[in-house]
Amino acid sequence: MKITFILPCYPNKPIGGLRIVYEYANELVARGHEVTAIHPAYLVHSAYGNNMKAGSTLPPPPPVHWQKIDARVKMEYVPYLGEENIPDADSIIATAWYTADYVNQYSPAKGAKFYLIQSYEIWDGPEKLVNQTWHYPMNKIVVSRWLHKIGEKMGATDLKYIPNAIDHEKFRITTPIGKRPNKIAMLFSNNEIKGAMDGLKAILLAKKEIPELEVVCFGVPKRNRAIPKGIQYIRNPTQKQLVEEIYNGSSMYLCPSWIEGWGLPSSEAMACGCALISTKNGGVEDFAKHNHTALLSPIKNPKKLAEHIIRLAKDDVYRMQIAKNGIETIKQFNYKRSTDLLEEYLVTKSIRF
Repeated sequence: MKITFILPCYPNKPIGGLRIVYEYANELVARGHEVTAIHPAYLVHSAYGNNMKAGSTLPPPPPVHWQKIDARVKMEYVPYLGEENIPDADSIIATAWYTADYVNQYSPAKGAKFYLIQSYEIWDGPEKLVNQTWHYPMNKIVVSRWLHKIGEKMGATDLKYIPNAIDHEKFRITTPIGKRPNKIAMLFSNNEIKGAMDGLKAILLAKKEIPELEVVCFGVPKRNRAIPKGIQYIRNPTQKQLVEEIYNGSSMYLCPSWIEGWGLPSSEAMACGCALISTKNGGVEDFAKHNHTALLSPIKNPKKLAEHIIRLAKDDVYRMQIAKNGIETIKQFNYKRSTDLLEEYLVTKSIRF
């Protein structure tokens, strides 16, 4: 099959949703499919007040260094997402709400239309317009049961649940969970919905009771005043740093997000042996079960997050049991299983194969 993914941008920095797309692309070309990933140079969408169309030629961008991409995946860089820049295919897959607007308008020659929904993107666009994309006549793939429920509630049709996955060869235990320091890791983001301020408040509350608690934050933005002194911050960690130094160097992982379509860092940390402390943010609940594989609390509640940090930090036996349960649970979310489901769905729904 010829399969085209329509991405929202060219990612010069790590983006979890795009990592999922690239991993699927790698798996699909390994199975003999022809895969093209389209990256627009300019976002042309009325919601952003940008109606500019760029010239017809662009220099190729540098490689995506933060993610391994099979050489057989065609990485195309186009001025914008006009149909003239899109190859004919059997299947075409939108990967963000505003790319769904384009895919919905393409001719049948571009392929059977699919929409990979990895989050409820009202944090990234007007709710009315985001909701509208859920009603387009496209085959909609949702990555969590929470997203499936959102679709059902708004009356969306053609919903298919295919859970996200992680690469267990990359995200694995390198330091035994019983030999880790009393240390908690957290993703830092300037995006409000990631709840970083709540997470930092919770950490400071926990450190009042456990002063020796170590903390490591990581992320893409430069370190700023929001991160208190004494908290380690690693900007743009390499894959090796993320797995071995951050995840395997920590006994706990904190996810204070308000909304997660899935929760990729949480699942990665879990696979690396961290005991997960998280908000009930939606997607994470596919693999995070309270008092079994994680400790969960309502969003925007730093005090409760702090209580859970303290509980695990003071009880190694309980912390290790949570971590062990998490490791066993997250194993079922792998790319073989998810790609099997995706491949079958694409073949079944495509107009030509």
